[in-house]
Amino acid sequence: MTATKTVQLTAVQMTSLPTPRDNLKIIEQLLGQLPPARPQLVVLPEACLCFGAGDKQQREVAEIFAEGELQQRLSELAKQHNIYLVAGTVPVIDSQDDAKFSAASLVYGPNGDCLARYNKIHLFDVDVADNTKQYRESKWTEAGREVVTVATEFGVLGLAVCYDVRFPELFRALRSAGAEVIALPSAFTKVTGAAHWEVLTRARAIEQQCALVAGAQVGTHANGRETYGHALVIDGWGKVLSACDGQQSPCLSTASVDLNKLGDIRKNIPVAKHFASSKKVIHESSQSGH
Repeated sequence: MTATKTVQLTAVQMTSLPTPRDNLKIIEQLLGQLPPARPQLVVLPEACLCFGAGDKQQREVAEIFAEGELQQRLSELAKQHNIYLVAGTVPVIDSQDDAKFSAASLVYGPNGDCLARYNKIHLFDVDVADNTKQYRESKWTEAGREVVTVATEFGVLGLAVCYDVRFPELFRALRSAGAEVIALPSAFTKVTGAAHWEVLTRARAIEQQCALVAGAQVGTHANGRETYGHALVIDGWGKVLSACDGQQSPCLSTASVDLNKLGDIRKNIPVAKHFASSKKVIHESSQSGH
């Protein structure tokens, strides 16, 4: 009989402030409210430690990777609460000479070790009909170049961030690399979130037959930027198991998930197998121009 691979999946919703220490206090309080089940994966929002003062300030608070007070505190919190903590995203640099920072989603294990780093690949350079109007993330942020998964005691965790959710190719690559759960720290705008957030997150979970955990920024921030919220947990069938609304801050969205059920979903609807068999046909068709 197959052992149950049950994991508690928790998405954090908060209205992050410009000052990292203030945000750490909020995160500490929330982690004290976690359900007792272990193992547990907790996914923080995008820019969880510094938000609402512009990307320039994120560069000012950026730390060298694997060094610095902020990363140390996140490591301590993961160990203190015996959780897998996805701190997404944290501004990190590899050298003080770097003009730009990486929007790094850092995964800490229950022993406090940093298990993985994913640099956000797709940067948010768009125009939106909201208070901010224009977003140019690439001005201060260096785009990532690697697809990242990490093995855990409950299964393989894949990493993505916010705007990445609009690019299904990344999620297919995560599934191909073995992902069973995908973490998606986010700060969707209020306008785009209301239109697209749930349909995109559910679609990615359905397509790749993976559980998805999406932490979220919510509310009006210090610089007037408005974020949508609705932190959620989705299973591999595309069912929303838990969600915060667009008003709660801070909030925990949490659900217990048996990842063995992914096996039945993938067996009954073998999309990965079907894609592999059709890949050659799709490639040949695109090359011929048909």
